[in-house]
Amino acid sequence: MDLDSQSRQLVELLEEKQQTLVLAESCTGGLIAATLATVPGVSAWLAGSFVVYQEASKMRWLGVAEDTLHQHTAVSAPVAHQMVAGALQMTPHADLAASVTGHLGPNAPPEFDGRIFVGVGRRGQPPRTWGVELKAKKRVGRQRESALIVIDTLIRVLGTI
Repeated sequence: MDLDSQSRQLVELLEEKQQTLVLAESCTGGLIAATLATVPGVSAWLAGSFVVYQEASKMRWLGVAEDTLHQHTAVSAPVAHQMVAGALQMTPHADLAASVTGHLGPNAPPEFDGRIFVGVGRRGQPPRTWGVELKAKKRVGRQRESALIVIDTLIRVLGTI
């Protein structure tokens, strides 16, 4: 399915399950929230999105620990985990959070090029995080692929509620 169709499905599930979502986006630069915002009625279910492109924003807005950034880099599961936890902490009316951080190129270090880390958390439960190697080769394609991965993951999570 495409990004727009999946976004509509996600919003329908948020409404059906009565869940409010908050996002913490780095490498997608707000694309997930912007895509969800095209779906009528989403304002009842989308609390907002923290677009935390820089490390300083991750630390100040979401409470990502400076030590974690130095030890693991911004492109890591521990940072995705802290982004989810911070988004939920800063948005007490949200039930569900997702985060994404990664290097989409160009000029990314070879070991990180095209790699993202996704985090998902539900209030009262520990967040889960994992890494994904993207298939797209160009930056814009990687942003769209990353957004779709996060949206698909949220659809799966909502299916278990």
